[in-house]
Amino acid sequence: MNRIGSGILIAVLLLGLQWPAMAQQEDSQKRYKQIDEHTEEIFEQVVEWRRHFHENPELSNREAETAEYIADYLRDLGMKVETGVAHTGVVGVLEGGKEGPVVGLRADIDALPVKERAEVPFKSTKTTTYLGKEVGVSHACGHDTHIAMLMGAAKILADMKDELKGTVKFIFQPAEEGAPPGEEGGAELMVKEGVLENPDVDVVFGQHINSQTEVGKIRYRPEGTMAASDRFVITVKGKQTHGSTPWTGVDPIVTSAKIIEGLQSIISRQTELTKAAAVISVGKIEAGVRNNIIPEEAEMIGTIRTLDTEMQDIIHKKIRHVATKTAESMGATAEVEIEKGYPVTYNDPALTEQMLPTLEGIAGSDDIILSDAITGAEDFSFFQKEVPGLYWFVGGMPKGMNTSEAAPHHTPDFYIEEEGMKLGVKSMVGLTVDYMNQYSK
Repeated sequence: MNRIGSGILIAVLLLGLQWPAMAQQEDSQKRYKQIDEHTEEIFEQVVEWRRHFHENPELSNREAETAEYIADYLRDLGMKVETGVAHTGVVGVLEGGKEGPVVGLRADIDALPVKERAEVPFKSTKTTTYLGKEVGVSHACGHDTHIAMLMGAAKILADMKDELKGTVKFIFQPAEEGAPPGEEGGAELMVKEGVLENPDVDVVFGQHINSQTEVGKIRYRPEGTMAASDRFVITVKGKQTHGSTPWTGVDPIVTSAKIIEGLQSIISRQTELTKAAAVISVGKIEAGVRNNIIPEEAEMIGTIRTLDTEMQDIIHKKIRHVATKTAESMGATAEVEIEKGYPVTYNDPALTEQMLPTLEGIAGSDDIILSDAITGAEDFSFFQKEVPGLYWFVGGMPKGMNTSEAAPHHTPDFYIEEEGMKLGVKSMVGLTVDYMNQYSK
């Protein structure tokens, strides 16, 4: 064979090797275009759902009307629906036309005791009693958009049911913001009650709208992406006396101040922050009844945020040591209670790598941002402890807006640009279909 013939043969062989990848890429692009078209078709309805939930917010473990609305809709789509999961959770099961994996899609549904100040036509005016106080109620974290986006994804996936290579489990979860005192709730309780079983979930996807990420962009991070969140209570016991003669007693307030200083030195001087971020914050301190009485007792309540489980254990031990020894040095005593809360939100590295091309195909590679970990917390982490999971952030900030001008989550002025929900719907659908197709090969 001459040189020209050899070159042609090599080219044909190379083309043959590349053809499956090229064909797969074309199939993916065609699929993403179809998902985009379907999202546009139903988006007006997605906005209506969002506004309905925004005007009718309900606090954690009290989302009865929200749950009923969701359940009725899922039944209309022909799904098997279970209600009352973890008090007010709703789970819908969509069986595809072909055999394949079970994909879990999760949205949280609870609101916050925050009075809304954002001037939108569908502003929440709802009030209720929370911990004995009259409070405003609003979706100041964007969970209303999460519900609407997952309902939109449910509609698209139900319409393509016969083509699906597997089963989708739609998990509408209550109490992500935390169950009321004395109650269980949220993702942890859902897991206890078997939400990832019958059928057994193989992988779980979740997302969060973000008021400080521009519309059309997605933020993600493999491994630890959000922090573990633990609660601590330190009770300092001294000796009550008259405020004019502090030397005749033991002041638990001054002792508490010393302890707070010591807690901050755990982070600034004793924690390897180049390894992972960590935070200790005292959010409440209570002591005394009068200006001229040094009380017998003071109580501090705070939060611990860590992104590394080994550091988490070390910091817990140091908090106990600093509190008890500082109190002892002041002639007081300190009792320390640490309650573990949400684990680290951990994105399975292999799953993240596997599904990143889908996010890039849906949003465009220029709009996918590899983010630093954050010290906020998410109970989606309880699902990720059981099965591989991927959690990402979808932009809800108006395009061109400076992030410093965008109100943070959990504040009265919190605002979401509804156009951002399109990417959330498309991401949920795209990840589900692509995972099923890859799994079934």
